[in-house]
Amino acid sequence: MNLIPQEIPVGLVGLGLMGCSITTCLLIAGHPVVAVAPIPDDLIYALTRIQDHLERSLQHGLIDQQPDHYLSKLILTEDYQELRPCQLVIECTIENRAIKESVYQKVERVIAPDALLASNTSAIPISVLQQLTQHPKRFFGLHWAEPAHTTRFLEIICGDDSAVSQGEYLYELAHFWRKEPILVRKDIAGFITNRLMYAMYREAISLVEKGYATVEDVDRSCRNNAGYFMTLVGVFRWMDLTGVPAYYTVMKDLLPTLNNSTEVPKLIDDIVKSGGRGVANAQGFYDYTPEEAKLWEETFTEFSFKIREIALQYPADYVKQKLKEKEKGS
Repeated sequence: MNLIPQEIPVGLVGLGLMGCSITTCLLIAGHPVVAVAPIPDDLIYALTRIQDHLERSLQHGLIDQQPDHYLSKLILTEDYQELRPCQLVIECTIENRAIKESVYQKVERVIAPDALLASNTSAIPISVLQQLTQHPKRFFGLHWAEPAHTTRFLEIICGDDSAVSQGEYLYELAHFWRKEPILVRKDIAGFITNRLMYAMYREAISLVEKGYATVEDVDRSCRNNAGYFMTLVGVFRWMDLTGVPAYYTVMKDLLPTLNNSTEVPKLIDDIVKSGGRGVANAQGFYDYTPEEAKLWEETFTEFSFKIREIALQYPADYVKQKLKEKEKGS
């Protein structure tokens, strides 16, 4: 498949934190990008955020040109008409069906019938959202991880009516975005990653609520166990590396004791109902001063670059590459 990002204009609607990092990712890949702000206030901060992402990317070696080189391919606007030449448009607004439907209507008035339309939703099934569009076959989910321009993660989700061949096209295109993409061929609530992660979130909260551990203890466990191997191998390879029979034995006794509640846990319910949003307003599972919350955001940004540098030394085909090198040397 002959894909040239420079010849594929991409649109994005929604310029919050995630929208800005997705825009940055697309610019780094070489796409001309039209970024539409459905909320006018987003335009005030979008350029600064994107420029900052590019400057940090230059400092860390993700790009080799000055930010202005990439920004020259960016149109920031409130005018949906600017999306007309785009071959792919990504919606990145809040998780509200009415708002998303309004965006889709505005986008579909201007883009070509064969242009692709995608949502960055992490909560609403793609099969539901595509029914809000004129052409469900061209609609997909593109589930990114923040910050989109440094992480390797991307889920491409087919809805019930999506053309899988177009999903495969997005899968190939995502490699130019420096992703190791996942193609979810059948729609399921939460897709793949959220289903795995929310099972862990639920168990983590349950352990704290029932007094087995503190928030700090649970986080320490994740950092010093899964945090050591997840970037390299994931769960199935980890079980292979450490002995499958052991997991079989433990599962028989442990699985019946794990939390399987269908209710939102009280611990997180109390935080949200009291207005807590985490480091965004210095109120979450931890107590923060405003300065500490800001420093955690900055530290996470710095860490995302550092962990990327390490992870890229061990790509998904690392062992296969090593085997090929050995074969050539023999």
